[in-house]
Amino acid sequence: MATLAQSIPSRQPLACFWDFLKQELTPYPGRAALVARMVIAVTLVMIVTMTFRLPFGAYAAAFALNISRDSPQITVKALRTIVVAWALGAAYILLGALLFLENPLLRFLWVIVTLFAMFYGISATTDSTAASRFGYFVIITVPLWDLHVAAEVKVEGTLWAVWTITIASVITALVELVFAELRHRDDFVQSLANRLASVEELLACYLADRPVDETTKTTVTHFAALGASRLRRILTSSSYARQYNEQMGAVVALVGRLVDIAANLTQLRIRSSDDDRQRLRVLAASIASIRTDLLSRRVPSRIDLQVDREAPGGIPLLREMERTASLIPEAFSGSKSISEYSPSPPGENRPVTFFVADAFSNPEHVRFALKGGLAASLCYIAYSSVFWPGINTAITTCFLTALSTIGSSHQKQLVRISGALVGGVVLGIGSQVFILPYLDSIAGFTLLFALATGAAAWFVTSSPRFSYFGGQFAVAFYLINLEEFRIQTSLVPARDRVVGILLGLFMMWLIFDQLWGAPAVVELKRTFISNLRLLAQFAKDPFSGEKRLEIERSYFLRETINTNFDKVLNLADGVLFEFSSSRQQDLALRGRIRRCQPRLRALFVTAIALLKYRLQLPGFELPETVRVAHQEFDNRLARMLDAMASRIDGEAPRAEDRFEDSFKRLEQTVRTELLTPELRTFLTLSRNIESVASSLEKEI
Repeated sequence: MATLAQSIPSRQPLACFWDFLKQELTPYPGRAALVARMVIAVTLVMIVTMTFRLPFGAYAAAFALNISRDSPQITVKALRTIVVAWALGAAYILLGALLFLENPLLRFLWVIVTLFAMFYGISATTDSTAASRFGYFVIITVPLWDLHVAAEVKVEGTLWAVWTITIASVITALVELVFAELRHRDDFVQSLANRLASVEELLACYLADRPVDETTKTTVTHFAALGASRLRRILTSSSYARQYNEQMGAVVALVGRLVDIAANLTQLRIRSSDDDRQRLRVLAASIASIRTDLLSRRVPSRIDLQVDREAPGGIPLLREMERTASLIPEAFSGSKSISEYSPSPPGENRPVTFFVADAFSNPEHVRFALKGGLAASLCYIAYSSVFWPGINTAITTCFLTALSTIGSSHQKQLVRISGALVGGVVLGIGSQVFILPYLDSIAGFTLLFALATGAAAWFVTSSPRFSYFGGQFAVAFYLINLEEFRIQTSLVPARDRVVGILLGLFMMWLIFDQLWGAPAVVELKRTFISNLRLLAQFAKDPFSGEKRLEIERSYFLRETINTNFDKVLNLADGVLFEFSSSRQQDLALRGRIRRCQPRLRALFVTAIALLKYRLQLPGFELPETVRVAHQEFDNRLARMLDAMASRIDGEAPRAEDRFEDSFKRLEQTVRTELLTPELRTFLTLSRNIESVASSLEKEI
């Protein structure tokens, strides 16, 4: 009988940190090509800015490095957002200069109000990326208008900032489009192929009768938890014909379902018979054929996996995988049974709004703006008072490290200063002392620049927890070496940048930590509780009988839950950087939540697989008696998850029947029916839900 594997080994901190570094820096498919594209784009931007003496070259290179490269379409969209945001920022700066430049007091008040508005915009607008680009432009151009130079020079500098960033954006877009054309690969189809390849790897492990390796298990589970949100965004941004778009929408749903089922298999210990291995071999070959056809831009050939044959015993979920794989080619035949359940693209038929729903009712937005604005304003007052414009990076530091909790702020500040020290002091100053004095051509500097950018890009392509280090590494190096149109050998710029960063970090510590702190452990607890309640909502019956609406709702919930999983992980890292009197209790809570996370994610992945039974999708219909028992089981699971959340939140949960009893009633109901392979699989999934949920309840 398949059983759920739940062992969670304890690790020493140093061993965990070393494993973390290995995981972050280990190559993955496509990483080297992505880094190469980033290096080429940024190096071309550097050559253009140095050759034509374009100001703000350091910021242009930084933007070229950090622009989204999920697909050429998404890259172009991101670049358009950047250019528009910077153009609006330029208009705002020029309007502010026109109205307030002649009056120093009004000018000062305008800058302070602008800083507060920037932080509010990041928190309260629906497009935080555009708001952050707008704010960043204001930050880097405000010091220009504080210089004692002619107004014409200031206007030219502001317009040059927009023009330089536009040129960098165009160069980056062209590089992405050229590479997309050269490799003759559709990033959307490639993403589908990667998911299918992960399922093939899993089946290969079972065919070889060996345990599933951690890499394959992690990849499949990651794809299942990630869902199809990125694929749907790419599909929405594509220029495909409407019919093909609809067909591929159905394929995305089916491939996502196949990955969901495969992720559940990784939670089971499986022993395969000779018949099972033969079916696995045929299934793996069929998936490989579908993947090859998709990559070759051919319509996948119909496959016959004999999904209707009876097979007592065997591998749980195998028949569901066969059925799902056999439906993928049918998506191109316009089968209503498939296209009916393809969710509409995100954002379709939804009103476009500028502010988030609670922008004017949630005090957290105002609180965040006050904290960030106050820290940045103190930095502005400090460097303006001492007439030291070189340390204006203090405001940038506040802007880039402002988070809503102490721990995560500490974490980001530490990553920022370590990245700045490595990129600015070690590599920036080190190259000025030991390398640049011996270079006499642009070729030598280009080689040094490309190597530094390559190292930064490798860090940038890590997970969000570590990619920030690479960004700060690059920015510090660029600010030192691209501020002037010559090889930089003076140590003054590096000194000023480091002093500015330290000033910004001090102000952030003062405001976010000492005066207005919100411990990361509090947010960690709140997010974990929120995820429990969202999982309870996900486990309940859909709210309507419209399957499209139900699938849309499930997509929204699973994306939110998956985002919260990542947020819990980041906040747990942030707790390590807090040193209050309750540190030991905070670390104990952190440890308990981290122990619960794998089981909660396993419950989530299994609930995704059970969703198709609750929706009564074709091939997954349940007898009426089983459907009613399943509804009672799901409702009891939801109440138990809500009770866990209440218990963590300090509330006294209501007395409920034992969750195990609801599963026993479901099992008895299933066994009164003819035990078909579908019902046997359904029972196995339900048993896994009961096992994981019960262990979570005991832990909490």
